[in-house]
Amino acid sequence: MVKRVTLGDVAKAAGVSTATVSMALNRKPGSRIPTSTIDKVKAAAQELGYRPNSAARALKTGKTGVLGFISDEVTITRFASPMISGILEYAEQAGKSVMMAETAHKDVQLAEAIENLEGRNVDGLIVGLMASREIELPETTTPIVVCNGKSHALPCVLADDFTAGHDAISYLAARGHTRIGVIGRYPSESAASPSFSIANRFQGIDAGVADHAMNVVTEFTGTVWEPELGYQGAHYIMRHSSPTAIVTANDRIAFGAYQALAELQLAIPEDVSVLSFDDEDLAGLVRPGLTTLRLPYRHMGQKAAELITTATMDRQGEGDSPVLLPLKVVERESVTTAR
Repeated sequence: MVKRVTLGDVAKAAGVSTATVSMALNRKPGSRIPTSTIDKVKAAAQELGYRPNSAARALKTGKTGVLGFISDEVTITRFASPMISGILEYAEQAGKSVMMAETAHKDVQLAEAIENLEGRNVDGLIVGLMASREIELPETTTPIVVCNGKSHALPCVLADDFTAGHDAISYLAARGHTRIGVIGRYPSESAASPSFSIANRFQGIDAGVADHAMNVVTEFTGTVWEPELGYQGAHYIMRHSSPTAIVTANDRIAFGAYQALAELQLAIPEDVSVLSFDDEDLAGLVRPGLTTLRLPYRHMGQKAAELITTATMDRQGEGDSPVLLPLKVVERESVTTAR
């Protein structure tokens, strides 16, 4: 039988006490252990093949070192998968592991997933949503952070869609655009209620238009943010006006607008610029490359994991003020200076 490597073995190899090894490997806050010592302990642990005894640590600390992640469809959607990458990256840095569950947008499965992961003694739960919205969560003693959504006073992490909308208009204004077409606004506030990011994004666009004295020459509304909306919208806008730029509510709408503008024999960006939001994978593959504002899914996942790790240190975070993360402008070739 191979002898299990112990903390004592690592301490002897590193020339430090077992207490120092424990604090260095468990990243105990406030330990004031020099970085050089931590590096030496980690190197010794790696060389010896040390593996922490998670069961013993759980009995001692009351913490399993496991976080739960529950989503409505994030785990099966390539577009939002960076949220998972961010959670896993932070968990690895913090010495945690992650258990995942998928609910397929079913409230019953959400409650069951929470109960199931609580039964496995996770230290905290992250609930990740594909579309930002308000959700009802069952009461629980386990700390919860909502990623890309809200639930009462729970801590939450959101993309700053209002600022993104304003930034998009500022980006166009800086390049001399004064006449724009807009595709994707929902026809009514009630229609947009399933996702508050939609309302926030357009409120930001409206604020930017007002601040820069810009003129929205034509809008085309719709509730299904897919290429067909962009295709119909671009045809409608160019038939009724002559904007220097078209702003689409997301990249998928922009892809449809590309097709319509090509049919109309209008060149992007020479005849009309196109600016969008989200930065899907295809945004960098279409020609010309689509300039868009990137949703910070990876950063959101990292921040949610950071918040829940903090919350599991026997203090639930405050949820009154959501953590808002910026969307970054990804410049490609679809926007040029207005003529």
